[in-house]
Amino acid sequence: MKYPHLFIPLALIGSSLLAGCNDDSSNKPDTPAVVVDEKHYQPFTIGLLPDTQGGSDASGQAHVALHPLREVLKHQSAAGADMVIALGDLTDKGSAVEWQEWTSVAKTYRDQGMEFLPVMGNHEMNYSYTHAWVKTMRDYIPEDAVHMPGYEWINYYVVRENVLIIGLAYYNLPIAIDWIEETLEKTAGQVDHVVVASHDGLIGAKYGLTREQIVEGTKDDDWVYGVADQIRALFSQHDVIYVQGHEHQYQRSLITKDTAQTTFPSGSTPSAGNYRMNAYTQIMAGNASYKGYEFRYGERELVQMIIAQKNATKSGGSTHFDVNSGLLHFDNDRVNYQGYFAEHTATSNNSDQAFNADWQLHDQFTRTGNRCETVVYPNSIPDGTRSVMVFQPDYITDICLAEDGSVARLAGGVNNTFNRTDTRGRDMEYMPGFSRAETLTDLTRLAYQWMYQVHESWTPNLNGEQRIIPNTVDNVLDIPETTIDLKEHVTLSWTPATADTLSDILIVSGTQNQTGVYQGDYGETKDILTDTGLPGSTTDASSAKAPVVLPATATRSWNISDAVADAYAIEFKGAENLTAVNAQLASLKANQWQALTTGNCVTAGRWLESYLQTPPVRAAECANQPLVGYDAGENTWWTVLNRDAEVALIAL
Repeated sequence: MKYPHLFIPLALIGSSLLAGCNDDSSNKPDTPAVVVDEKHYQPFTIGLLPDTQGGSDASGQAHVALHPLREVLKHQSAAGADMVIALGDLTDKGSAVEWQEWTSVAKTYRDQGMEFLPVMGNHEMNYSYTHAWVKTMRDYIPEDAVHMPGYEWINYYVVRENVLIIGLAYYNLPIAIDWIEETLEKTAGQVDHVVVASHDGLIGAKYGLTREQIVEGTKDDDWVYGVADQIRALFSQHDVIYVQGHEHQYQRSLITKDTAQTTFPSGSTPSAGNYRMNAYTQIMAGNASYKGYEFRYGERELVQMIIAQKNATKSGGSTHFDVNSGLLHFDNDRVNYQGYFAEHTATSNNSDQAFNADWQLHDQFTRTGNRCETVVYPNSIPDGTRSVMVFQPDYITDICLAEDGSVARLAGGVNNTFNRTDTRGRDMEYMPGFSRAETLTDLTRLAYQWMYQVHESWTPNLNGEQRIIPNTVDNVLDIPETTIDLKEHVTLSWTPATADTLSDILIVSGTQNQTGVYQGDYGETKDILTDTGLPGSTTDASSAKAPVVLPATATRSWNISDAVADAYAIEFKGAENLTAVNAQLASLKANQWQALTTGNCVTAGRWLESYLQTPPVRAAECANQPLVGYDAGENTWWTVLNRDAEVALIAL
């Protein structure tokens, strides 16, 4: 793999990278030549299609959820998807009728040139014969797919442009991990991005192999237990984007190689350049069926940090289902992701249940492999909670280094705008002699070893002091319902300069994904301004998370297309020859580079964090322009922004 260490110190590159510009302007500096890989790849877009099973009619015949299926594929086709990953449970019972229904929709798009990559779900595995899967999916699994020996048509991979896409059947992730590792080694020189797709995953919202096969697993049955650490380490090393279905709800989270509280924000070192966090991205793609699941068991905060959570069950106070459409856009070193949802109330394929999806953006990120990153926690961390290095509610990072010698960092701001969600209480059971746990103490130990963070003053659990409770009366392990405040995954990525910039380009992502929405465990609407969280959801078991005072900019809407981030500051320093005499700080707007502010509105002097509360005095005409400053002594620009941005230096 080309990543994670893309940065090469400028001193090691040598002055030969500096080339003169074809410009007569006397104050325009020599511009670093754009360093381009020998290979250039065409953009490639993957659509994520969640579960599409539609339940059974009055006669008992199972069906595919045709109305959501049509809307998702129509949306992804319009977005230019080159490939659609069907994430399992395409059918409910794997019947001939369902296969005909699913292919009747997919065939139209396949014949128009859209490629499909289907993976087998539990409903196919449990209800459909293997030959029926192969017979139907043979026409959809790519002809050039490389199949896992012994699991042909079940587990396979393809390479498209510089993207490796691996498809795995339900419960096959642990079985396939050695083959995945071999595949990563085999394709290392070909790919910069890795997508692993399966129906289920290690960490669930309702399910998850860790809970099902380890904590509540069978005695001496180690097919998951023995490789779970290997999976997390391998996927973290290779910056995997793991996509799955199965859960009938949407969730994006970071899954850590070690524990969440020992997975520190990343930065750079002088010798090796930028390094990433030891974690990988997991996306539960949502729902395209006629059923939705509540959020059970909660955040597995020992190894998980939830960035986005949305479900709709048309029950328990929820008035509708969601249909979800996810899009991964790959363009050379960059990946852009957008997650969309639309509400609907359809429960069958009857014509009167048809709907036109009103798609709304509810999740997104943009990043490259050459990046620094941090998880920004909400400001709701209780006063008096013992500090932990990763519990950071501030937009502050270490310096992040570009290949051209530019340096940037987040320099201030607080995460005051965040989403909140409730989870449903559940329990776990064991059977001595059969289960891995022989006693209730054993079961408690396993849950803390694999899922939940033990609450101690030095390792506080922000989701509850009593995250799990041994119930000696019923001889089960109770997992109380709780209220979770979501985190932000904020990344600083570098991509090479273009003809329009004097420096490499800094991409800031992850600051405006949350707006102050609060939902219950079934997806019902709650009010974060007035509603108290569930009892026992703080580090003090006697209390609950309090209502939140949000900034006036918080929209409290699931649609983030017009979301406003909490104000945060960036410091940016270009190569030594780039100064305020010949360069200015700019951002990309509507594909055009524009100075962030006019020259007379640039504040002289160094960045002060107090400017977030009390900005420096500027001329009246500067009132509606971003706050920008220049520290001549350090040759550093700084600015305050309130949304994700692409920032670079451009000529005056």
